[in-house]
Amino acid sequence: MSATLRRTIIEERSRFLALLADGLRRGAPIRLVLAKYHGDEPELVRLQARPVAIRGETRLSFVYSYRTRDVTSNLPFPEALQRVEQLLRHDFRRAHLIDGDRQTQLTVTRRGKALLRTETQASDAGDPVKAPDAVQETPDDEAAHLAHNRSKRRLLSMDRPFLQALGVTDRHHHLIPTMARKWKQINRFIEVFSDAWKASSLGARPGTLRTIDFGSGKGYLTFALHDYLRDHLGVDALVCGVELRADLVKFCNETTSALGIEGLQFRQGDIASHHESPSSDERFDVIIALHACDTATDDAIHQGIRAGAEIIMCAPCCHKQVRPQLLSPHPLRPILQHGVHLGQEAEMLTDGLRALLLEAAGYDTRVFEFISLEHTSKNKMILAVKHPVPRDAAPVLAQIHEIKAFYGIREQRLESLLQGH
Repeated sequence: MSATLRRTIIEERSRFLALLADGLRRGAPIRLVLAKYHGDEPELVRLQARPVAIRGETRLSFVYSYRTRDVTSNLPFPEALQRVEQLLRHDFRRAHLIDGDRQTQLTVTRRGKALLRTETQASDAGDPVKAPDAVQETPDDEAAHLAHNRSKRRLLSMDRPFLQALGVTDRHHHLIPTMARKWKQINRFIEVFSDAWKASSLGARPGTLRTIDFGSGKGYLTFALHDYLRDHLGVDALVCGVELRADLVKFCNETTSALGIEGLQFRQGDIASHHESPSSDERFDVIIALHACDTATDDAIHQGIRAGAEIIMCAPCCHKQVRPQLLSPHPLRPILQHGVHLGQEAEMLTDGLRALLLEAAGYDTRVFEFISLEHTSKNKMILAVKHPVPRDAAPVLAQIHEIKAFYGIREQRLESLLQGH
């Protein structure tokens, strides 16, 4: 790289950092997105940052978005500016700064050419400012869709403190454009739960309602469910998120503490470890397991049935157990000779058997499309609500036996768990 190009990059980077520092000094509701990563961590996709108030001190909150997880780091402004300067120097080729209606983008091409562009966009009050597609990198233009449908009634309000703490909204309670898909997923999840709540007997039950969310991740849905139960429905609820990654457990508990939220906790673990622990006999009214891989979904459903849960919500993934067992019975053999069809058949059979086993256990069950999660393209949900009166399980068990015999299925984990094997 020539000395001229190197000097230009340094100058443009300094101008960009000066704009960032000015926004932080003014207390502006800025948003920073770094993209086009070319560093040493292959799973890192992008970084987002915004000012947050933590225990009375304003810091810049960094969210490192990996392919299967998010890592958060909160730094004082001087240290944060140094971190951004280092990241722009070594790791990211593109930076986008949103400061009110002003957007500034810094791009360094592969050939070492630096481009700094600032523009002002007029936007209606309350509308989110949409970042360019090249930086936003969302599958759909959902931020614009949400802005277009501002009048739609939501069960959650954007002014809820946890949404700002988790980086869904800014300090003015406006949706951050890159979080549009997450906001849609959160609301759809609460809508599904609301319907299940109305169909259950939980509303008439006295005492504390106990909920567990397996694989809670950064806690978006866990915080939302707790907020809906306690603040929308006025229920005395205890909500527990279970997550294997210690850094996310720590972040969620710190956020809970900082916001002064009661009745919400996070602990480290997974479905399998909880299933085998002494606490697995604890009573829960609601059990949630989204993106539960392979037989972990069976463990979660069994946990729900054993705990006497009124509502069980699962989003299954990775259907590996049944597929190797499948026969290709006539006349389906010509269709199932294709691997993709066999995989789809295994998925349908696995989740169909789970739904039937839930029905045999006394639940009204639905299998339907949900919004796919960040970690998987799967978009199916199994929703079970306990039926108010016992029903004869024999007809359903007979159907399960016939299906297994037709396809040659010898073992299915949920059935084995329910039979005590």
